[in-house]
Amino acid sequence: MTNYELIRTADELRKAIETIEKQPVVGLDTETTELDPYTSRLRLIQLATPDRVYIVDFDRFSYGDARRSDALAPLRRLLAAPRPIKIAHNAKFDAKFIKHNLGVDLGGLFDTLLASQLVGAGDIEERHGLETVAGRYLNELVDKTERLSNWDLELTTAQLEYAARDAAVLLPLREKLIERLKSESLVRCAQLEFECVMPVVDIELAGFFMHKDRWLEQLGIVEKRRTELAEQLQEVLAEESSQGSLFGGPQRDDINLDSQQQLTKALNRLGIPVPESTRNWKLQPLAAQYPVIATLLEYRTVQKALTSYGTNMIDMINPVTKRLHADFRQIGAPTGRFACTNPNIQQVPHAVEYRRCFSGYPDGRKLIIADYSQIELRILAEFSGDRGFINAFNSGADLHRVTASQVFNASLDQVTKEQRDFAKRLNFGVVYGIGAQRFALMTGLSVSEAENVLRRYFSTYRELDTYLREAANRAVAERQARTGSGRLVRFRYDENDRQQISMTQRNGKNTPIQGTSADILKRALRLLKDELAETNARIVNIIHDEIVVEADTDEAHDVAAKVERIMCAAGEEYLKTVPVKVETEIADEWVK
Repeated sequence: MTNYELIRTADELRKAIETIEKQPVVGLDTETTELDPYTSRLRLIQLATPDRVYIVDFDRFSYGDARRSDALAPLRRLLAAPRPIKIAHNAKFDAKFIKHNLGVDLGGLFDTLLASQLVGAGDIEERHGLETVAGRYLNELVDKTERLSNWDLELTTAQLEYAARDAAVLLPLREKLIERLKSESLVRCAQLEFECVMPVVDIELAGFFMHKDRWLEQLGIVEKRRTELAEQLQEVLAEESSQGSLFGGPQRDDINLDSQQQLTKALNRLGIPVPESTRNWKLQPLAAQYPVIATLLEYRTVQKALTSYGTNMIDMINPVTKRLHADFRQIGAPTGRFACTNPNIQQVPHAVEYRRCFSGYPDGRKLIIADYSQIELRILAEFSGDRGFINAFNSGADLHRVTASQVFNASLDQVTKEQRDFAKRLNFGVVYGIGAQRFALMTGLSVSEAENVLRRYFSTYRELDTYLREAANRAVAERQARTGSGRLVRFRYDENDRQQISMTQRNGKNTPIQGTSADILKRALRLLKDELAETNARIVNIIHDEIVVEADTDEAHDVAAKVERIMCAAGEEYLKTVPVKVETEIADEWVK
């Protein structure tokens, strides 16, 4: 049984805080009535020392404004201070409720969830819930049965013991994770992640305003278009029934447009050379030659828009704030990129019809849309040391145009738009470890033609070729790769499976590039939190290399300048020989 003390008076709290403040670290956990800080209550705050867990019954202190309550002043001071270090598992959740209710940022965070994910090094099969992590590193059972109990009522002994145990286990868990972080050289990356927790808390609490009426209008248009496209496809792909209709005419047997088997059969019947898969990128090269393929791809685009971004987006608008409050997971991919759910506002379609549904709120607020210009290509230039790449960026020249002139043996002023677009696909494809076969599918070239293009490309950028080859070989030999912050990604593959080896080589090329881009974004978020603290601006969305900030009209230009400067500064911590460029736009809607 865990030794705990229930705190229900101001005097008890003051004495407890005096004891806790002397500790170097403290375990932190909260219990809440539901998951949304705007519509549910903070019930308990647990603070664990080696000898005792102090459980603050927030119900006994929730009279008036907790942000200004004299009784809670010692608690606010403790939570905001850089010491003692607060250890929490999924600290973002606790920090959101604490900031919403007490008005303070958590200072000095150590997140055992993020630490476990970093040590896991991108293993997507590994689980990181507290119960699992405690079992893995402490061989200790954490019973989560009481987690779903009713925290609205008078607290039971079982609930209090559960709350105390969850906080107490964090102290030894941190020690084990520190050992692993040090042994894997992940301390710098862990600090980057821990410092990003509070900026993410601010983003989630801020939310993003979406115009319900505009969204419904767009859905109506898309639904009509989907019906039209589906009918066009059935007219071409469906077979006539051998039975005929009741009225003597031919009857149509529609196919399931979402069935690969039925779709492949129908396309083959039309004489279309269908690849082994009907995935979009496999079909794309056929679209120009076969109109039905182009129609199918458009159908899939609108179908995905409806299934992923239908009326469920409206259902997720918070009734209190009138905004969407998405869940941003800091380590949403092995490379360290964010993932977003409930809803996924990172992946809202780029079309202006969708993006115009998002704006500042209330009226008079502007959006500053800032994104890194070609950041992954700049990282590739930095890491490879390729003088051609670096010189193109340093001279301010258009990299895609320079590449096109080299590949097509044309002067810069003779490069056509089509050639530049071709070179752009090639440049970005190289970042993702593209091979001749994939590039042929993307462009409609034959495999031999694609091989010739890649050969000319890499003869132009020889150091780039060397770097990518070495990165691919190192990933296979060492079964791992690292990003600029030292983030570790391990690779598993069967040595006898050529396809798995090829995938490892591609990941070995891409992981350092994409992962460093994620590192830079997270560093920018931390720096922006400090820079924007004295303004009314707040970050409302992040999309890989883009940050969306909402600000009052009268300070929008100043905020845009700050955002651009800070984002560049974050990038320059990682890129020393290649300039970092950030493009900003001030708009009423998210339409960049």
